[in-house]
Order: sequence, then C-alpha cells, then structure tokens
Amino acid sequence: MANIKSSKKAIKVIAKKTENNHELKARVKNLIKDTEKAIANSDKTADTLYKDTQKYLDQAVSKGLIKKNTADRQKKRLSSKVKNMK
Repeated sequence: MANIKSSKKAIKVIAKKTENNHELKARVKNLIKDTEKAIANSDKTADTLYKDTQKYLDQAVSKGLIKKNTADRQKKRLSSKVKNMK
C-alpha cells in the first residue's frame, strides 16, 4: 500500500480508469456478438446495432483500447455481413 498522499490518489485514479476501460471493451464485445446474432437471425435491427458498434469501436480506438487496424477489420467484416444479409 502506498504511503504518500499523491500515490494513494494515483491508485484511485488508475482503478477508475481501468473500470471505465473495461466497461467500454465489454460493451464493444457485446455489441459485436449482438450484431452477429441479429445477422444470423436476419433481424432488421442488425443495421442499427452495426451503427452502434461502429460508434463504440471508434471510441475505443480514440482511447487507445483497440488498435485502429483491428477496429477497421471488425467494422469491415460486420459491414459485409450486414450487406449480404439483405
């Protein structure tokens, strides 16, 4: 455990950032899964889910949680699946 006041604060800040990052990564993963399920069921909500997935993937890239190429690859795969669904 840290003894210095600034170190104690830094530990709290790091814990909060870690929690926020984890929530965003989990949201992205869940959206990808939900979009793929909607595509498999030929559900009309797949298009709106895809748009939400794009938005959160871009947020994750801007925060440095996911590499840009990884996000682009995931968006490309999902977009091609959505287009082929119609």
